[in-house]
Amino acid sequence: MITGRDSSAVAGGLARHIPVLSRPVLEYLQPREGGIYVDGTFGAGGHARAILAAARCRVIGIDRDPSAIENGAALLAESDGRLWLETARFSDLEQVVSRVAEPPVDGVLLDLGVSSMQLDEAARGFSFRLEGPLDMRMGREGPTAADVLAAAPVGDLAAIIATLGEERHARGVARAIIAAREKSPIESTTQLAEIVSRVVRARPGDIHPATRTFQALRMFVNDELGEIAAALGAAERVLKAGGRLVVISFHSLEDRLVKTFFTGKSRTGGGSRHAPEVRGPAPSLRVLTKRPVAPDDDEIALNPRARSAKLRAAERTAAPASRSNLDLLLPHLPSLDAIKRSRRG
Repeated sequence: MITGRDSSAVAGGLARHIPVLSRPVLEYLQPREGGIYVDGTFGAGGHARAILAAARCRVIGIDRDPSAIENGAALLAESDGRLWLETARFSDLEQVVSRVAEPPVDGVLLDLGVSSMQLDEAARGFSFRLEGPLDMRMGREGPTAADVLAAAPVGDLAAIIATLGEERHARGVARAIIAAREKSPIESTTQLAEIVSRVVRARPGDIHPATRTFQALRMFVNDELGEIAAALGAAERVLKAGGRLVVISFHSLEDRLVKTFFTGKSRTGGGSRHAPEVRGPAPSLRVLTKRPVAPDDDEIALNPRARSAKLRAAERTAAPASRSNLDLLLPHLPSLDAIKRSRRG
């Protein structure tokens, strides 16, 4: 999406809105004359602008954050009818493409995580460095982070923070949250950051103690891994043979999910010297990046939040999209609905 996809080392700090890994995005996406490309995370429009400038093509920009789509009005006006913007989750990109253009399309870009615009707006509640309500929703619907903290049992909270935040003090953080909410509701970002900081001790040079807990809550509130898995499957279905799928991730959970999906869709079968090979569906993807592409030193110097970015790319083959249980790619966690029910109980 834009500068400031959530790099844990600087989460919450201010940054300019610069597209991350812009050059390799164009190298792997290969925009061409007359092509149709989906930017599934429109954000500030940096990548969409670069794609439109690279070739006389069309771009379908999607973002679940209505503010991002509203702020894209200027680029929309400049695009000479080649840009379409729609407020939607990128997991719904197949439906959006069907409404806007005749699939298949030539390329899909997914730039994962939270944008610097969201981090830098205190009222959105993403940043532990800025005083604001504990919201964390990328859209404007569903329970907030404050709702989750008010309702989740200690075991569920610990599982969310340990799994999505990879926080080794998750159980202690969860207990501290439960103890604090018994005294008064936890409703602000600084309240939560202070609670976590009493449990997680940071040494000089470490990330902020609340970084992993905030990441976990944000990912849970927005079902980010579920959205990614669904979007990858949708991208496979809407791409034409030879079309490109480019994904930028910002932490290990996202990158692992993308890598697993690419590997599974590019594999012909399995077996060993002890067991016969099992033939599966023909590969629907050809992986273009043996290793993820990372930003160089110059880009990191310009944009510190880009330091954790990893780009993976694949090309669609002529084989039909294969059915797969994308839920198998996801960690087992309590649902938002279950937590809401536990609060009512």
